[in-house]
Amino acid sequence: MGGALGLTLVALAYPGMLGFQKVSGDPSRVISQTQWGPLTEADRDFVVKVRAAGLWEYPVGQMAVKKGTTKAVVTAGQHLIDGHAALDASCRKIAPMLGIALPNVASPQQQGFVTTLSADTGKKFDSDMANILRVTHGSIFNTIAKIRSTTENSLVRALANQANATVLDHITVMEDTGLVDYDQVLFQQTTPPKLPASDLTPPPVSGGQPQVVLTPPPNATSSPLNLGGAPGGAPGGGAPSPSPTVG
Repeated sequence: MGGALGLTLVALAYPGMLGFQKVSGDPSRVISQTQWGPLTEADRDFVVKVRAAGLWEYPVGQMAVKKGTTKAVVTAGQHLIDGHAALDASCRKIAPMLGIALPNVASPQQQGFVTTLSADTGKKFDSDMANILRVTHGSIFNTIAKIRSTTENSLVRALANQANATVLDHITVMEDTGLVDYDQVLFQQTTPPKLPASDLTPPPVSGGQPQVVLTPPPNATSSPLNLGGAPGGAPGGGAPSPSPTVG
């Protein structure tokens, strides 16, 4: 369990940037000036992280709905699907406006994490899912706060507001399962293992490949950012691609 949690933490906080060559290690470096304010490396990294998180947590939510053995675990899965579908729609709206290339597939470590949970059954799945997702959301929570308090880009700030509410909700539903091992979670959040960047970066999108869309549930309660005539049109943006599959 400890090893799996460690991999998850690193998977979420990968340093690589899809579609850009990183020429500076300074997160405050401005990489472009936009009509919504300057865009820094940290801003760009944040948008990519939010997209990447949804690409693996959304299918985990689908698994929880199907395999969860308690009502609380099923509910947690429903919240993952709902929240990440809305965040994904927001990322797909603002990314072209800011010139950010989004991943279409999660990183190798994130994909491996989905594979691990897909092999779990019964109470082991319930426990692993609750603890793994509590680690990842607890880790990104601090990043969201930093971005929200420092970004000068209004689109990134709006995404941070949405992500803050969503992640807090997901932290809460994981804790509501009654399965979170707080000592283990805190250890994993504060002592992440060191892994090569190649394991932590989503693969580049192939030319002509349609953008993956995380389809909102029929009873969705979360909404993407309302940007009026922004690229992507109405919430959800364009014809949805098939939802990511697990297994």
